[in-house]
Amino acid sequence: MKNSNSNTKLILLHPYIQKQGSSNRLWLLAFISFFTIAFLLTLVYTRESITGKTTATSTTLTGLGSSVSTFGGATLPTNVINTLLHYASKSNDTFRMSHSELKPISDVLRKCSSPCNFLVFGLTQETLLWKALNHNGRTVFIDENRYYAAYFEELHPEIDAFDVQYTTKISETRELIASAKEQIRNECRPVQNLLFSECKLGINDLPNHVYEVDWDVILIDGPRGDGPDGPGRMQPIFTSGVLARSKKGGNPKTHIFVHDYCRDVERTSGDEFLCKENLVEYNDTLAHFVVERMEENSFRYCRNKNNASTKASSS
Repeated sequence: MKNSNSNTKLILLHPYIQKQGSSNRLWLLAFISFFTIAFLLTLVYTRESITGKTTATSTTLTGLGSSVSTFGGATLPTNVINTLLHYASKSNDTFRMSHSELKPISDVLRKCSSPCNFLVFGLTQETLLWKALNHNGRTVFIDENRYYAAYFEELHPEIDAFDVQYTTKISETRELIASAKEQIRNECRPVQNLLFSECKLGINDLPNHVYEVDWDVILIDGPRGDGPDGPGRMQPIFTSGVLARSKKGGNPKTHIFVHDYCRDVERTSGDEFLCKENLVEYNDTLAHFVVERMEENSFRYCRNKNNASTKASSS
């Protein structure tokens, strides 16, 4: 016979246990409330602190801006220019310019009417120096390396740099020069808008506004000029000559500096397209040309030298 006794269990809740659970919940609620209030107080304090600092910073920047604006209307003092040239020429960089090369460019920039338009081929050791010396002017840099140009602009937002894809090779220098002379009445005219040119030595893929500016000073210190497969500087030299002769306004004369003029490509291209008659100074490896504006129907790069195409057309 099975045992009919049921194992019934009686659970008795003591009042103390109920009170203990309520007490724990109260402590938890108090704990959360405390940290909520602390967080809100911290947030309000931090916001007020940031607002105060921002106001103070804005006031400081406004004061500095006023000072810079006051100085901005004047040219750089001579002692500042001389100091910049001194330290730039004393740099440890292997490819730096010497003082005798920096000085002629600095002198031209100093005498240039403000605002001076300065075009530089090549991002080099002296890039920041050129920007500083052309105080209050427009300075634009052209480089063959798009990644370096973007990197340099990121480091120095005040620099305007554009990249260009050169299509020439040093080994083709003489053929390219001969081709340009043959096309002097067509694609390689001395006076034209290169934006629409198909001349092999003309650079036609720069931003449109570069072709519209009347450049007062041009420095050619790029691209690479070493090795037979390097692009050489034929294109910048030819392009600079066309820009100078095609000016619509401003000073009719353009100062063009060619660095590393001691090398064959720079000297040959310079003599053909900037002309020996325009060479006014030559220090170390820097040549200084002054090229004048020409009439639109001009078909000679140099006034004192007839090229083959001109002779052929006159016979």
